[in-house]
Amino acid sequence: MNNRTIERIRKRFIGITMLAMLLAMFFIGGAIWLSSLFVSRRAIKSSLDALLVSDMVYDEAFQEYYVDAPTLNEAFSSNVRRQADYWVIRYDDEGRFVSINGRFSEKNTEYFLQISDQIKNDPTGYGQRGRLWYESSDTPDGKAIAFIDGTSEINALSRLFLISLIVCVAGLSVTYLLVVHFSDYIVASEVENFSKQNDFITNASHELKTPLAVIRANTEMSRMINGEDEWSESTLKQIDHMSGLIANLVMISKAQELEDKNVMTKIDASSVVENTVKTFESVAKQEGIELILNIVPGVTLTADASKIMQLVTILVDNAIKYCDEKGSVEVSLSQYRKEAIRFSVTNSYKEGGNVDYNKFFERFYREDKSHNIDKGGYGIGLSIAENICRQYNGDIKAVWKNERISFVCILY
Repeated sequence: MNNRTIERIRKRFIGITMLAMLLAMFFIGGAIWLSSLFVSRRAIKSSLDALLVSDMVYDEAFQEYYVDAPTLNEAFSSNVRRQADYWVIRYDDEGRFVSINGRFSEKNTEYFLQISDQIKNDPTGYGQRGRLWYESSDTPDGKAIAFIDGTSEINALSRLFLISLIVCVAGLSVTYLLVVHFSDYIVASEVENFSKQNDFITNASHELKTPLAVIRANTEMSRMINGEDEWSESTLKQIDHMSGLIANLVMISKAQELEDKNVMTKIDASSVVENTVKTFESVAKQEGIELILNIVPGVTLTADASKIMQLVTILVDNAIKYCDEKGSVEVSLSQYRKEAIRFSVTNSYKEGGNVDYNKFFERFYREDKSHNIDKGGYGIGLSIAENICRQYNGDIKAVWKNERISFVCILY
């Protein structure tokens, strides 16, 4: 696991953690604010109801000040009129003004009456005008309209929203600093596990070479003494396959160890791809496959030329190996963006309609369920290709359309 891969895991961990924290804070803050809004609206509505009843029966609910501390129940259901200006305007049966009662500034009486005249025929009987909440009710003598100034409630909700926003920003900032600080410790365990995995592959590969060499020597000696037969040929074929598999495992392990030592220079990707593909012309011709080049000249990329050659080799070899009989393989290259390229290899593949292409890049996966080794595959070539694409912050995907399969790579 190279430094670039470690940094990518770190960034992914930080991003996921911060997103989770953001969603959690958004949910908690939103739930608190909405709950406060609900309680506030309920308190206003209950206060308006009480005002209308109080105005009609005139009890002691109009006392102006409360000096005792509120109870917990009052905190969630208190009458807003205890802290805010309120008033009740009454009309007779013919809609004429009768009286105005409540706690309010006398200089605003004319304004209150003007608003009351505008809404006294409101069929809904309940609503809001700016900072004022109102409710109307029919009485035995006509109609009563109660008003409450909701400024204190609006300001309280605004303060709560601002405080929640500040707390969320501060919490996210602190969380980000902590996550960045401790991310190295969290990623360290993954790096250690990966290192142990590579050590195991290297050691196991080394240990397997000796028994395979002994089996090969004994089989060849038996063939020399007893002559060739189908059993010895089958044994040697399996030995070759196992040796190739071990070599590929070692190659994966060593390639990942040497990723940091890649020589990154600005290369002519068009020339690298074209020269690499030309080495397969004889193989394609021998298999009766048409090799088509569609390479835009002058395409450049900052990369290690050997890695690009390895990627092209894997995909072109795979395309020729699994191409339909008398089919064609097309290699395309173009500038995707200023600092990126788009490279694709397409081959004829009529039976690709019901294939799960998401599994193609899993190590040791082979679409041939019998794992027939006649074509010499190990099921790790595409995994290596995907690893190369990731080294360049790109991706690779397999697409099947019109009886042709394409492996499309984007490299940055």
